[in-house]
Amino acid sequence: MDAHYDQVMKARDGAGQGTKRYFAYSTILDRDAFLEWRDQHGYQFFDLPKGELAEAADLNLVYDFPSRWWGGRVAGLADAPGARVCGVVFEISEKDWPIIAHKEGGVTGMSVERPVRVKLASGEVVDATAFTTNPARKSLEGPVSARFVEALARGARAAGLSEAWVDSLK
Repeated sequence: MDAHYDQVMKARDGAGQGTKRYFAYSTILDRDAFLEWRDQHGYQFFDLPKGELAEAADLNLVYDFPSRWWGGRVAGLADAPGARVCGVVFEISEKDWPIIAHKEGGVTGMSVERPVRVKLASGEVVDATAFTTNPARKSLEGPVSARFVEALARGARAAGLSEAWVDSLK
């Protein structure tokens, strides 16, 4: 566990009873990496629910956050008319949202929440929340993390995203 565990648990205690749609496009889709993170941080009681494949409209991946842990820049989202980002939409209880925020770097200020419009595999278009690089922490300096890109591709493939999407990540 780390110093943020108590902060997350306090937020869980004060959370509402509803749910939020979470658009996941990054390494959280790498099941092994997620389980390792979850167990290291003391959240063994939490698991991601079954999600639905989705595409976020008018967005692109941009490697704009230098991460010491990953050894290079990692991905956030940037507005890009006509582009798309593939991922998975999960229904997350408000009680569990602080765990997602911790995993995505929201607790540390690395990332911020942003609304996204996504088209589900069923064809339905819905609003969801994604995490992207905090504007105050964006930087294009340094190399993109090869280890991060590998985890991103591994997670995308494991989630069942198209091979064309997986190939575009490399």
